[in-house]
Amino acid sequence: MSTTANPARPGASLDVVAAAGRGSRALRAVLRRTSDVGLVIYTLALGAGLGLATADYATRGGYPFGGVSVGSWTAWPRTGSLGADPYARAVNARRGEIPLAVGEGLLLTASQDDQGRALEAGCTYRIAGATPPARAWTLTVAGRGKRDPERPVLREGFTSTEVLREADGRFSILLAPDVQPGNWLPMPRADGPVRLALRLYDTPVAASAGTVERSAVPTIARTGCAE
Repeated sequence: MSTTANPARPGASLDVVAAAGRGSRALRAVLRRTSDVGLVIYTLALGAGLGLATADYATRGGYPFGGVSVGSWTAWPRTGSLGADPYARAVNARRGEIPLAVGEGLLLTASQDDQGRALEAGCTYRIAGATPPARAWTLTVAGRGKRDPERPVLREGFTSTEVLREADGRFSILLAPDVQPGNWLPMPRADGPVRLALRLYDTPVAASAGTVERSAVPTIARTGCAE
């Protein structure tokens, strides 16, 4: 007795097509949700990266706002006040420094010489003259970056009580990579930019930094550079 295959149900092919359609729509929905989640994660990661990068750039060097130019120096009268801007507070937090309050003193920084050229570790500079009236002052140098571990820390600055002075009370400090006679301030690294910080303690000009005369701050003159 011969047998013959039963013909397929008329609606079977329609069921397969419908199932395929539902599966396709479900796959598209999953892909759409996955794409949306990935886009959100990418946006958050990009925003976090840009935020960290800009914050690092804004707080890596000196204070970005609130400076008062005095010759080659910039005075920062408000960095230690209650009205200090958020960037100044972030810079202080990153450095781990306690800034001078208005009643305590005044900070002046310099990253260029009297000719407007950036201070470079491979050059020699003469820092000479006098400072505004103050009970005491310190002059320090720092490199913008990690200190060279192969260079011993011989001296990072001078104070008003130890610097050698001329007969008229003025001083001359040589900022140089090699040993110099007199007041020698070694460079903190072999190359790259450097920054000077002059801190005046218990000074009457702290509350009126804008009135400081250019002749009242030390001059910064480049005397030579390594070949």
